[in-house]
Amino acid sequence: MMKVVITDDEVQIRKGLRMKVDWEEEGFQIVGEAANGQEALEVLQNMDVDLVITDMRMPIMDGVEFAKRCHQEFPYVKVVVLSGYSDFEYVRNSMKEGVKDYLLKPVAPNELVEALRRIRKEVEEEKRNQIESDRIHLLAHSHLQEVQEQYLLHLVKGEWLQLTMVTDRLHQLQLEELAYENVHVQFVTVEIRELDDNPDKLKEFWFPFQMLCKEIAKEHEGTYPFYDPSYANMIQFLQLIDSQKPSSTSNLVNEVQQNVKKFLNLETVIGIGNVVRGITEFKTGYISSLLSWSQSQLGSQSQIIDHTETLEEVFDFSPDFERRLTNSIENVDFEAFKENISNFLGRTENQSMMSFSFVANRVLFMLGSLAKKYDIETKDIQKMIWNCQQSIWELNSQRKVIEYLIQLAQHIIEKVRMARFSNGKLIDSIRHYLDEHYASEISLSSLSELFHINSAYLSETFKNHVGQNFSDYLVTVRMNKAQHFLKDKQLKIIDVANLVGFSNSGYFSTVFKKHFSQTPVEYRKSVDL
Repeated sequence: MMKVVITDDEVQIRKGLRMKVDWEEEGFQIVGEAANGQEALEVLQNMDVDLVITDMRMPIMDGVEFAKRCHQEFPYVKVVVLSGYSDFEYVRNSMKEGVKDYLLKPVAPNELVEALRRIRKEVEEEKRNQIESDRIHLLAHSHLQEVQEQYLLHLVKGEWLQLTMVTDRLHQLQLEELAYENVHVQFVTVEIRELDDNPDKLKEFWFPFQMLCKEIAKEHEGTYPFYDPSYANMIQFLQLIDSQKPSSTSNLVNEVQQNVKKFLNLETVIGIGNVVRGITEFKTGYISSLLSWSQSQLGSQSQIIDHTETLEEVFDFSPDFERRLTNSIENVDFEAFKENISNFLGRTENQSMMSFSFVANRVLFMLGSLAKKYDIETKDIQKMIWNCQQSIWELNSQRKVIEYLIQLAQHIIEKVRMARFSNGKLIDSIRHYLDEHYASEISLSSLSELFHINSAYLSETFKNHVGQNFSDYLVTVRMNKAQHFLKDKQLKIIDVANLVGFSNSGYFSTVFKKHFSQTPVEYRKSVDL
C-alpha cells in the first residue's frame, strides 16, 4: 500500500477526499492529514509517506511553497496540488518544483482515480528501475568483492593446502589484514525469517538483504560479508576483532537486526561464534557461529544467540584425524572411514553434544569439499549433505548423525572410485578444480599430490584429453577471466592481474598480449567502442 497524506485547511474538503474513491482498492492508504504545508512537512518528518495531496491556497505555508520544500527535503514523495481554475497557470509553473500532477476543484472522483493510477504506475516503475540500477551498480562494483567472498568461503571450508599460498592470495585480493599470524576474528551468522512463513517473500527480498548487509559491512571497518550456498537465506560476516573496541560485534549485530526490520520488515536470527586466532582457526570460528545459530528457537521471532561462553570447550579434531578421513575417501577405503568415524564420534566419554556437533560439522565440511573437488556435487549428494546437516542441528540422535555421515561418505567414495578409475572423469575433476582455483599458485606437482596421481602420468593424460598441456590450459583460463574483469572500469590493471593470480602487472600484460595480440589497456578500450 502506498501511504497518503491529505493537506487542506478545510476539514470538510479533507473528509470529502476520503470519501471520493476506494483508496485501498487503488492500492493506497491515508495515514495522515494536515491543515497547511508546515503541518504536512512535520508529518513527513515522522512517517514514511509516498504521496501528498495538497490544496493550493492555505495559511502559514501554501501548496507551492510546500511542494518546493518537499522536493528538497523528501525528493521521493510525490505531490498532487488541488487548485481552482483561476490558478491554472500558477500551478503549471509550480510543477517545476516537484509537483507531479494537479487537479481542478471540485475534484471529480474519476479524475482522482486516474491521477492515483498514474502515480502508482510511475512509483512502481521507479522502484523497478531502482532495483535494476542497484543490481547493475552492485555487479559493477563487486567483481573484486565477489572474488573476495568466494575466497573467504574457500578459507572457512578449509579447501587449501599451503599457508604461504593463502597469505599471498589474501594480499592479492586486498585482504592482507586477514593474513597476519595473530589476527583475531569472529564470525556472525544472520538468517532472515518471515512472520507469515512465506518462502516467496524471502526469495523476493534475498537480493535486497544481501545489498543491505554489504552496505552495513562497509560502515564497520574490518568486516567482510560472504554467502555459503549450503545455507539458505543466510549471510555470514567475518569481523576483525580489535581489543580496543570490544563491542564492535554487538554493534554490527544490532545494526543488522534493526535495519533488516526497518527496511525489509523481516525478522533475523543471528548466531555469534567464538573469537579465533589465525587463518588455520577460521573454520573452527565459522562452525561455532553456525552452532550458536542452530540453538535458536523455531518460529519467526528475531533472536540473537551468543553461546561463545558455552563454546569455549576444546574441540578434539586434529589435522591428523582429518587427514586420515580424507585419505580413506580418496583411496576409496570405505571400511577405514567407517571405522575411524564410528570410533571417534561414537564414543560418549568426555564428549558433550556441542563438541559432537562441532566434530560432525567438520567431517561434513570435509566431505562437501571432496565432493566439490571431484566435481561430483550431484542432487543426490547435495540432498544427503542437507539431511545430514539437519540431523546435526537437531542434536537428538548421535547414532543418526553417524549413519548419515557414513552413508554420505559411501556415496562419495563410489563417485571418487568412478573418477579415479576413469581417466576422462578424473581429468574433468582436475579441470573443474583449475576452473575454480585458477588464481592460486598451482604447479603440476602440487596438483598431482592433491589428486594422488603420478605427475608425469597426469601431464600426459591431461594433454591427451584436453588438447593442451596443464600450464597452457591454466593460462587460458586466467586470460579468459582477465577479459571478464577488464570490463569493470573500477578495477585497475594491477587489480585484474591480482584477481587472476599475477602479482606483477607488467608480466600479466606481457602474457595477455601474447594470448590476445592486445595489451590489457588496448582490450579495455576496444570494449568501449
